[in-house]
Amino acid sequence: MQWSSDSIGTIAAALAKAQAQLVNPEKSLVGTIRAEGSGADRAFRYAPLSSGLDIVRKTLSQHEIATVQTTSIDATTGIVRLSTVLAHASGEWIASDWPVCAISDTATPHHMGAALTYARRYALFTLVGIAGEDDLDAPDLLSPANKDRHNGGQGQSGRQVSGDSRAKGGLTPSKRTLKPEVSAALRDRLTTELKHISSAEEAAIWAHRVLCDKNSLIAADAECVEQAFRERLVIIAVESKDGSLTQKTETSPPRSAPRKKRRPASVVDKSLMALPAPRRIRDRDHLKSVAKQPCLICGRRPADAHHLRFAQAPALGRKVSDEFTVPLCRGHHREAHRCGDEAAWWKKIDIDPTDAARVLWSNTHPLLRRGSQSESKLQNMEVIARADDG
Repeated sequence: MQWSSDSIGTIAAALAKAQAQLVNPEKSLVGTIRAEGSGADRAFRYAPLSSGLDIVRKTLSQHEIATVQTTSIDATTGIVRLSTVLAHASGEWIASDWPVCAISDTATPHHMGAALTYARRYALFTLVGIAGEDDLDAPDLLSPANKDRHNGGQGQSGRQVSGDSRAKGGLTPSKRTLKPEVSAALRDRLTTELKHISSAEEAAIWAHRVLCDKNSLIAADAECVEQAFRERLVIIAVESKDGSLTQKTETSPPRSAPRKKRRPASVVDKSLMALPAPRRIRDRDHLKSVAKQPCLICGRRPADAHHLRFAQAPALGRKVSDEFTVPLCRGHHREAHRCGDEAAWWKKIDIDPTDAARVLWSNTHPLLRRGSQSESKLQNMEVIARADDG
């Protein structure tokens, strides 16, 4: 069973980008399905849970998506259930349930653990849209005897699982892939539906609705649908931007004649008083230079220019001077603002940000000869900062 938050637009867009980067894990293990009677055994390859988790965590974390898997006991049906949740930083989430085993199996922890491992692998791989095992319905994997049995309607019922597949907790379900002509027809229908989507919210809902159908396409058709989806998102973004600019032009009043720049009035230099006030310099070029650097903690790019709030005394909600800024990724930037004591937060992760801020400031403001252009620019910024303080 699958359910989600009231809105999934943000997480669906992030998941669509992540799926363009996800790859199927390597199928390094082999399992065997014992056939009944005189039929031939069937072997299949599958990927272990550990290799799939490495791929999923690395890719989804780049798009601020976390995976959470928990278990619960359903007393009504008498089974243990596994819940798999994809949670986005925006608060939106998508989840699904998968039955693990009967409650009575908890008396044999080894059997329950094997079933749980299989359930975790299958549920997670299905939710993110990757394949972790061979397609058992492929014609080249069926022996003549098994083909007759398969076409006779017995399907995969009554199979006995042994070897490595039993260690995974039961029968490995197959991933259905459509025939080429059926896949092409479904591809054309999905690409036609994309042409009628006019907003990012509609695109997210559509992507969530057709995810299973898209995964049943052959690789070439699935790539065609994904490419069409990405192109449609670009078109929606461009149209939305053009519409907002047109509306702004139509509603904005006519501009008046440009005003003459006023010379800054003479102000008191508070840094020279008996109780000097800290200077608060503003330099946009320096902030842009800091934002181009990797995160000071994890090295991710892009980064935000974070002001060290403890570097200067607070002054009616004004930020500290731009010379006390360091690069932080969006996640650590939010964490720094949410902590109560920022100085203690930096001490906890054993990093002195003031040294890094001093180095970055010296890189963008080298000591030059008096009268140079850079020194004149710095003096102008100091005048503006003193005017703000006054």
